[in-house]
Amino acid sequence: MSARLTAAAFAAGGIFFLIYPAIRPSGDDAVAMASVEWVAGHAAAMLGFILLGLAVLGLHKALGDRLSLRAAVVTWIGAGLTLPYYGAEDFGLNVIAQRSLRDQAPALMELAQEFRYGPVALTMFAAGLVSLGASMVMAAVSVWRSGTLPRWSGTALALGFVLFIPQFFGPYPLRIAHGALIMIGGLWLATALGTARTRAESAII
Repeated sequence: MSARLTAAAFAAGGIFFLIYPAIRPSGDDAVAMASVEWVAGHAAAMLGFILLGLAVLGLHKALGDRLSLRAAVVTWIGAGLTLPYYGAEDFGLNVIAQRSLRDQAPALMELAQEFRYGPVALTMFAAGLVSLGASMVMAAVSVWRSGTLPRWSGTALALGFVLFIPQFFGPYPLRIAHGALIMIGGLWLATALGTARTRAESAII
């Protein structure tokens, strides 16, 4: 994966993580879950996780050390554990909520809560997000040690993923601010990679 594509993946992934809370309805009732915005917001998050995996793989290619390779592997594991939960929230809860509204059967929304707090689903989801937090810390340490990218350029993204679980328990504006933090982190790394690529090309010339 080229430096240009890696930078694009970090940038686009970060933007998708801001789109996710920005357009997702703030409520968790049937009206929110049945909306197009609910589907679009969660789909944006899923695209963000996929692009993150590609971006960290590209980061390893740029840095070439063992720690960035471990970060890439753990990112893929974390995304793999997280995506099923997001997919079910996106499509499964949307269908349940639409049926609940259409049939005027609010009791159907109990199915949504049973899914969300099911022990297997919740454990996979939490393990995935913890893995992603760990992988982004590894990536940030790899960037810090690299000598080719600005030392602090991986820290904002790492902080964003370390805070991914805690932000669920905050008020909705905090969730949007968290999405903005991840976007800043993605754009920061994208810029750092682009600058390093330009420098390398100038040195060759």
